[in-house]
Amino acid sequence: MEKNIKPSLGYLALAISILMLLSPFLIFADTKSLLIITGTIVLSFLSIFGFVGLFVVNPNESMVLILFGKYMGTARENGFFWVNPFYVKKKISLRARNLESESLKVNDKMGNPIVISVVMVWRIRDTYKAAFEVDNYEVFVKTQTEAAVRKLAHTYPYDTFDDAQEEISLRAGGDEINAELEREISERLSIAGVEVLESRLSNLSYAPEIAGAMLQRQQATAIIAARTRIVEGAVSMVEMALNQLSKKGIVELDEERKAAMVGNLMVVLTSERAAQPIVNAGTLY
Repeated sequence: MEKNIKPSLGYLALAISILMLLSPFLIFADTKSLLIITGTIVLSFLSIFGFVGLFVVNPNESMVLILFGKYMGTARENGFFWVNPFYVKKKISLRARNLESESLKVNDKMGNPIVISVVMVWRIRDTYKAAFEVDNYEVFVKTQTEAAVRKLAHTYPYDTFDDAQEEISLRAGGDEINAELEREISERLSIAGVEVLESRLSNLSYAPEIAGAMLQRQQATAIIAARTRIVEGAVSMVEMALNQLSKKGIVELDEERKAAMVGNLMVVLTSERAAQPIVNAGTLY
């Protein structure tokens, strides 16, 4: 687990290192004793050794500190610090990042080839996991995100038709599909200490080789649905007309004339073209 630490301030260490580096030349400038020369070399080496322990942590950044293979902690506080020069320092950004995956060609639940991609916003939540649980957390994020998108595509159909209206589809699922995608990606990336802020499908279409055929199917489905609504509306209007005529006693129609009236009204109401009225100057019979 991540362990937050606050290293020593670096300004004091910097001042001491500079003083150690300059003091031999200021104090013993005219001295040629072997002991003094040796002391000068040692102080110079120690000052350089002190410089190695200095580091800066910028806003929304962190520094993972390792001593001889042992995790010592993570410095998250911003500023100028000094630590043991033997510490290995590994910088990890805590900023939010965007990932837009490449367009992937996969098969949906129905076996139809589709093209799909995702855009995701993520950031590092646990620096220990990001540094030590995976080899390269950036590559891991990209690979696991694509794997999650492939799994989502295999789970749902691209679109639903009359024979599968109860199913959720990738095209019409909207927020539910995006929530499922975000949940799947979050589970996969938790091992790397990654927090998913947002994820959603950015590109979704049929593969070019079947796009034309599936477009015709969608158009046919839309036409059937529209015709169904038109017929339902026409039947309701005819029923209302017959009820009103009977209720108000405007005209008495036998079954044959009712059938003829229904037929004429249905033709007028469901026709794609405007009806041309014909005035009957004679009698109904």
